[in-house]
Amino acid sequence: MPRIIPIIELKNTSEISDLCHKTNEPIYVTKNGYGDMVIMSIENYESTLKKLEMYQDIAISEYQIDLGETKDAKIAIQEMRKKHGL
Repeated sequence: MPRIIPIIELKNTSEISDLCHKTNEPIYVTKNGYGDMVIMSIENYESTLKKLEMYQDIAISEYQIDLGETKDAKIAIQEMRKKHGL
């Protein structure tokens, strides 16, 4: 379940940092009752970026399939693993 806090609670930086690392989820910060920003640990942020890059690669691949631009699966998997450090 996402954690939502008012912006005033950002004064407790150590507590917020601990919460980000403990829950491994983003914390949503509100200002005047409305969503204002999101805070997360660097590890969670980097993991999220990797997932987004992978989804983008999948979307590009689907587009290339539609255009008939395909290549051998073994080569494609090797390239993807190399790109993502797997």
